[in-house]
Amino acid sequence: MLGPSRRRLILPGLVVLLAASVLLGVALGAVWISPLDTLRLLAAKLHLVPRPRSIPESTSLILFQLRLPRVLLAALVGAALAAAGTVFQALFRNPMADPAIIGVSSGAALGAILVLLVGAGGALDAMGVPAAAFVGALATAFVVYRLARLGPSVQVATLLLAGIAVAAIISAVISLVMTFSGQDIRSIYFWLLGGLGARGWQSIVAALPFVVAGIGVAMASASDLNLTALGEERAAQLGLEVERFKTVMLGTGSLLTAAAVSVAGLIGFVGLMTPHIVRLMVGADHRRLLPASILGGAAFMILADLAARTAIRPEEIPVGAVTAVLGGPFFLYLLRRERRAAGARA
Repeated sequence: MLGPSRRRLILPGLVVLLAASVLLGVALGAVWISPLDTLRLLAAKLHLVPRPRSIPESTSLILFQLRLPRVLLAALVGAALAAAGTVFQALFRNPMADPAIIGVSSGAALGAILVLLVGAGGALDAMGVPAAAFVGALATAFVVYRLARLGPSVQVATLLLAGIAVAAIISAVISLVMTFSGQDIRSIYFWLLGGLGARGWQSIVAALPFVVAGIGVAMASASDLNLTALGEERAAQLGLEVERFKTVMLGTGSLLTAAAVSVAGLIGFVGLMTPHIVRLMVGADHRRLLPASILGGAAFMILADLAARTAIRPEEIPVGAVTAVLGGPFFLYLLRRERRAAGARA
């Protein structure tokens, strides 16, 4: 962990990294859009300066209709998943807790798929899918938590086993649903792989209220999340209503996961990797860890999506596959470290 003087530079550094990631994500593609042109067009869009005549209209269309909404959606999804991972890790007092690993993402996906198939998403003005994803995620989070809890804590092995078991059951149900989905099976399949292609401003509008609400609750609860590290008994002695707080945090993590899954499909390991990496730099205080994870998760998702759409152009890799390639080895490393720590304690 870095010293106090350097830790103070982490948040500004992550803000710079996020801004650079946005400009890079907008710039790279079949058509190069320079960061300067991006800033000039944004300024013109905000009526701060006249529209530059030297920039073709086609560049403006690519920027505002394709690149910018995709990059901003990637940032929103990354921030939501990183915040959810941070909340779950604190709540379970378990470094392996991640929305995808413990099955919460699968539960959100099942709820979203059911609404997509019956067509209620449009009828509810694009809010049906996020709402159904939230119900699925919340139900899964409660089930996994109840199954994994042994005494006052949640052990790594039981959490992983419970998450794997519940996710397997949900995956079987999803497969059954897809069997009867007819012509929709292809679109559902690619959605399950996780991706941000063919999304627009409407996806941002649909997910933004849920992400803002979830992050707001998490940030307001940062000090209480610190108390959970002391154990439930000690946290209760310090004035925390533990059961009520756990319910709120399960709901918050599920809401953030559902918002991400409803617009991007299943994208794993962002909520696992980001909090761990950031924690090494800023420490375990959630008043710093949460905002740092949110910024880091947003930047990471933008760069992962950039790799997904530019690595083998003109083809596009599902961004969920990119995060899995990066997150799989990281997950195995953490699992091995936990086993060594358990052996040392024994």
